[in-house]
Order: sequence, then C-alpha cells, then structure tokens
Amino acid sequence: MMPPLTHPTVESLSLERVLHALGDTARLTMFRTIAATDGIACGEVCAAQPRSTLSHNTRVLREAGLIRSERRGKSLINYPRTEDIEARFPGLLDVILKR
Repeated sequence: MMPPLTHPTVESLSLERVLHALGDTARLTMFRTIAATDGIACGEVCAAQPRSTLSHNTRVLREAGLIRSERRGKSLINYPRTEDIEARFPGLLDVILKR
C-alpha cells in the first residue's frame, strides 16, 4: 500500500516555498499546464521528462501547495489549488499565469 499524499493547509502555505517551486522552468511549465485543467494525469503533464524527474517536480509542487494530487488506480491525478493560492496570496496567480 502506498503512503498517503500530504498537502499543506491554506494557512501554512509559504510564499518562499511557492516561489522556489515555480523558480524552476520545468515546474513552472508543469504548473501552468495543470492550472489550465480540471485535473490531469501525471504522465500527461510532461511526457518528455524522465519519470524520476516528473515525480520529483510533482512532489515539489504538491509540497509547496500549488497542486493537489490524488491516486486513481495506477495514475496520479493533479489538480490546481488556484483558489487556495489566490486566498493566501491575492494576485500572485495573475502574474504567474499571465492572465
């Protein structure tokens, strides 16, 4: 059995962790892709990355509070936490996503 996935609460979101997570071009691209969906499988986000890199980048985004991940069978589905980020850091996503 796989260990449960942990996600930070809205109150514990840290601007430093969010900016660190998005400071990497690959993770920024991944987040923008995830943010444009209502949920997307891990492998569909960036198939060009090696699995280990994709796994690492997904974990960094999740631990920063930018995404919520759920296991569905063998797949990991990622959802954007845009409402949580907007509640904690108003206007930040407008800049990141260039809305």
